Amino acid sequence: MTATLTRADVVAAASSKRRRRVPSWIAVVPLLVFVAVAFGVPAVAMLNGAFTVKNQTTGATSYSTANLTESLKGAYLTALIGSVKLSALAGALGTLLGLPLAQVVVTSRFRALREAVLTASGVLANFGGVPLAFAFVATLGNAGVLTTHLGLKDKGWDLYSFWGLVLVYLYFLIPLMVLTITPALEGLRTQWREAAQNNGATGVQYWRHVALPVLAPSLLGGFVLLFGSAFAAYATAAAMVGSSIPLITLQIADAISGNVLVGQENVALAMSLDMVLVAGLVMAVYLPLQRRSARWLDA
Repeated sequence: MTATLTRADVVAAASSKRRRRVPSWIAVVPLLVFVAVAFGVPAVAMLNGAFTVKNQTTGATSYSTANLTESLKGAYLTALIGSVKLSALAGALGTLLGLPLAQVVVTSRFRALREAVLTASGVLANFGGVPLAFAFVATLGNAGVLTTHLGLKDKGWDLYSFWGLVLVYLYFLIPLMVLTITPALEGLRTQWREAAQNNGATGVQYWRHVALPVLAPSLLGGFVLLFGSAFAAYATAAAMVGSSIPLITLQIADAISGNVLVGQENVALAMSLDMVLVAGLVMAVYLPLQRRSARWLDA
């Protein structure tokens, strides 16, 4: 029997051929254009400004590393080191406190509790800036509700200090760690614990020799993520401590507002480049750890 092609069949076949000729990457072009405009243009402007030096006598501009050199001296270097210390400490504490909380959520038999904690973590992980600073000032500031009620000021408590800022950062870093480490905890096989128990291992031995080695890449990756989040935070610290604690983000804000010496107008861009380099180093550590953890847990 000979098949008869109708006009509709011919049109459909031609349309299918045209669709196959269109490359699949065309659909990604709008996203690439948006990324180039939103991230590429500011990055190029920052690089150009960081290496541009203006001669105050002639007004001529030239490319030099003077701004980068200046950004790694004096108060600027102190602020960079202060941000690294604050971020490292807050990230480490957030990792240590977030892990057991996430484990309780994963092993809980109450589904409502699990969903409530994960939902709250998603909200609190993104709750920062001036509202967070105001909430802590009203609660634990010099005239805060808990400070006055518990007499914390007489006991040496000071919210507007390094440790006070660490406490505030933990408010959003611990929930972020819970969200980050929960999938890894869910990937731990029940058979691994059963095998360890059958061989006479205690709960501590199981965590020491089995669970923690498997979770190590995820834990380190979570720490790196928390470090980056704390390192880039600005509004909370600016609203709470101002310039009393040296932080690189606060120094950049001062430099942008004109609080620099003559001829150092682009030092703020150089400090921003320093932050980008630190963030790039953080991501260079985080991505391999994430891939390694995924291989372990998917095995």
